[in-house]
Amino acid sequence: MNKTKNTLFSNKPVTIDNNSLIMAIESSCDETACAIVKGGREVLANVVASQIKIHEEYGGVIPEIAAREHLEAINVVIAEAFKQAGVTGNDISAFAGTVGPGLVGCLLVGLNAAKSLALAYDKPFIGVNHLNAHLAANFIDTELKPPFIALLVSGGHTQIIKVDSYSEMNIIGETIDDAVGEAYDKVARLIGLPYPGGPKLDKLAQEGNPHAFKLPEAKVGGYDFSFSGLKTAVLRLVKSFDGKEMPVNDICASFQECVSSTLLKKVKRALEETGYKQVVLAGGVAANSEIRRKIFNLKDEGYEVYAPIMKYCTDNASMVAASAFFFDNTFDSIDVEVFSRASRA
Repeated sequence: MNKTKNTLFSNKPVTIDNNSLIMAIESSCDETACAIVKGGREVLANVVASQIKIHEEYGGVIPEIAAREHLEAINVVIAEAFKQAGVTGNDISAFAGTVGPGLVGCLLVGLNAAKSLALAYDKPFIGVNHLNAHLAANFIDTELKPPFIALLVSGGHTQIIKVDSYSEMNIIGETIDDAVGEAYDKVARLIGLPYPGGPKLDKLAQEGNPHAFKLPEAKVGGYDFSFSGLKTAVLRLVKSFDGKEMPVNDICASFQECVSSTLLKKVKRALEETGYKQVVLAGGVAANSEIRRKIFNLKDEGYEVYAPIMKYCTDNASMVAASAFFFDNTFDSIDVEVFSRASRA
């Protein structure tokens, strides 16, 4: 795969091919990450500085604190990435950074670092959509190529995306209220689990009965989702145990069964109606055990199923580099501004 990008000062064309090295920076939320990836698939360096411990005491990410932590960590992760890969800035073919969606103050730190490196070494700059990057995590160490149906599940987004080619993708379904990760964290708080609650809820669910409680599935048309009503139903269920011992594991398992079954139903419908034979799971919640199990069970029905290994499910820069390499819908202007929210195409 070849594409041409121009350097910033001399406007000299640079060919991006399977031997090209892209250094990418990701700072959209509470991970400061830098990676160097060869040919969009081979990771030479993947460095992540997490802020989870810092935000635990607040029960969630505090944007101002997160931005300050990014400033503290950014130069360290860049230096470590160069060290891990054994290369210098002169060896890099292009520099990439996440443009959005995300926390504005956080995005600015990483994006400005990527722009600065591109300017310093007179190399192409590539701005990347964070959601496309999550999809591109599936290109790492695989031979995946479009077309495919993607299920993107994260703290802020739940989408079904029809990916026809590296330049054509359309969101055909998404949540109309809470994202899956958001619903997980809210339900986790209802039953007293500390931040980040989603992974802890998943662990407890594995010890419970997924059919202990019948929870409602929202009747939403097309490929769209709704999880706010489910969250309210869990709240009522929790309150019903006032003064009595609450079967936490069973509540977690029943909630997880409802969410994962809803996601699977919509994905299967999208596959059947498009005729596509490849399905991709992406986003931080792609690490969830039951969602992952149900989607991978589609192999038994003849579908090819892809999902990143765990370290590439959560925010990282390797996926940003892969997206910069493969997808054509990137931002090449050094003047591109960050954005906080994604809109439906």
